Amino acid sequence: MWSWVAHRVTGVLIFFFLFVHVLDTALVRVSPEAYDDVVATYKTPIVAVLEYGLVAAILFHALNGLRVIAVDFWSKGPRFQKQLLWSVVGIWLVLMVGAIYPVLGHAAREVFGS
Repeated sequence: MWSWVAHRVTGVLIFFFLFVHVLDTALVRVSPEAYDDVVATYKTPIVAVLEYGLVAAILFHALNGLRVIAVDFWSKGPRFQKQLLWSVVGIWLVLMVGAIYPVLGHAAREVFGS
């Protein structure tokens, strides 16, 4: 049940990110200066944490989507759905630990110094 809820929530979050991304990219045609100001805010540590959350949402949504496909189209999928879920969670955790430095490294250097 919780994977179903998390899949829907991450899907909605990704949708809203894409909506905001299209809007801020379209801003360059209206006012290049305003676009530069928006992009400058994206380089702050708070946005880096939000970006890490976006990576978490995309990774979980993608991995859980593969699990849903396996459960739906593999004849033994329903029997192994709990093991598949824990595999998704394990892979997601490993990838999220691996994403800490690439995504949050700049923000950590800015907050704590080089």
